[in-house]
Amino acid sequence: MTVPTVHVQNLTKRFGDFTAVENISFHISPGEILGLLGPNGAGKTTTIQMLLGLITPTSGSIRMFGLDLDAHRETILGQVNFSSTYISMPFSLTVEENLRVVAKLYGMSDVARRIDEVVKILEMEEFRTKVTRKLSSGQMTRLALAKAILTEPKVLFLDEPTASLDPDIAHKIRGALKEVRQSTGLSILYTSHNMREMEEMSDRIIFLQRGKLVAEGTAQEIVDKFGQQDLEEVFLKLARER
Repeated sequence: MTVPTVHVQNLTKRFGDFTAVENISFHISPGEILGLLGPNGAGKTTTIQMLLGLITPTSGSIRMFGLDLDAHRETILGQVNFSSTYISMPFSLTVEENLRVVAKLYGMSDVARRIDEVVKILEMEEFRTKVTRKLSSGQMTRLALAKAILTEPKVLFLDEPTASLDPDIAHKIRGALKEVRQSTGLSILYTSHNMREMEEMSDRIIFLQRGKLVAEGTAQEIVDKFGQQDLEEVFLKLARER
């Protein structure tokens, strides 16, 4: 039996009297793209922060590659990376310098070759020597993605990875991510408020509402479960029940 790349069991996080995530369980198989969907405040960010070891669960377990995150934190996180539109990188460094710093932090070898590969994949040639503070929002998004795939992780957590990109670049980025997944067996947890994007990218989707997992399956299975026309109508229905 194949061991899930990520296995979450009965995960709960409370902040005082507030329960942000309540008893959720899910898994991500090797090479699978799992969509994480839910309205603002549903618990998506808290879940990702627990998966990254940034905050400690109140209860439940997180295992990656068959290993417990608490007991094997360094081993696991060395094979994981993360990208979000809402993170920033040192503004005084160039794009390439930022990528070199990331490579050194991960102890990578053959850094120049790998940076060349990632710059090509994400079409960053025209601004690879540009100082980061001078990047447009779309260029900054691509830099964050470059940082995430540079280290050739086995698991990638992507929080709205195409936000602020124009439709052409967003389409190319989605294609690039699927190609990386296909060629390397990369497992991805993917969040977006673009329902068409979620349908295109996700093999399966889990839907959180008020910290609870309320639906799991393919996009079509979730649409059928709630008797709606498409995933956007499901989202609107659940968001308005808050």
